[in-house]
Amino acid sequence: MGDRHTWTAAPSAADRARSVLAAAWSCAVTADGVREEFVGAHTVTDDGRILLDVPDDSALHAVSLCAPRGEASAVLEFADVAPVPFRHRVRARLWLAGSFAPEANRLAFRATRVALRRPCGMAVVDLDDFAAAAPDPLAGAEARLLTHLADAHPDAVERLTRLVDPDSLHGAVRVAPLAVDRHGLTLRIERARAHGDVRLPFHTPADDISQLTARMHDLLAQAAMAACPRALQRQCTDRDG
Repeated sequence: MGDRHTWTAAPSAADRARSVLAAAWSCAVTADGVREEFVGAHTVTDDGRILLDVPDDSALHAVSLCAPRGEASAVLEFADVAPVPFRHRVRARLWLAGSFAPEANRLAFRATRVALRRPCGMAVVDLDDFAAAAPDPLAGAEARLLTHLADAHPDAVERLTRLVDPDSLHGAVRVAPLAVDRHGLTLRIERARAHGDVRLPFHTPADDISQLTARMHDLLAQAAMAACPRALQRQCTDRDG
């Protein structure tokens, strides 16, 4: 296992950017004053290049033909939208500035600058880190996992709130799963006019669905312990085990 995969409580900006690319279904492209939006048109290579399948009548073809050396400058924008409905569903935005050129009936885009905006702020992602990063192993299944948790197991979500600082739950009208990755689960705490997000880290990463199931059981066990009076925690452990 290389250094890049050393466990942390949250994904790096580079890994998060690659996860946004892997899960996003649409993107907006701006080039030479032209802005177009595409759905289901992009794929990502292992080194982070983006290949766009655009219609023959797209203005981007004309832009690439008229560009010096056949490479047109462009900015691609992707939005990471929470699969569970919330008032504010955009969890991150990703911008890639660079250039694209025709390649085998597609437009191949290579980034020269990558910027990621998350609730914690804006980050400029190192290009080497971006090229070496990989999407979170749960990124492709995250939407299905979160909607299933929210719709089929609201009782489990309620139990997980026992791991949240009570002050963070003050005024809460709803708690639902916002995000999950190999490092942890994030809950959205909605209030009447505001919201807050709380992350519950896993003790070790989850690299597939079976490992995620085990990590969720671990969190629920911790929540059960948190609900027990200290004098009875041994009995709770024996009962839940």
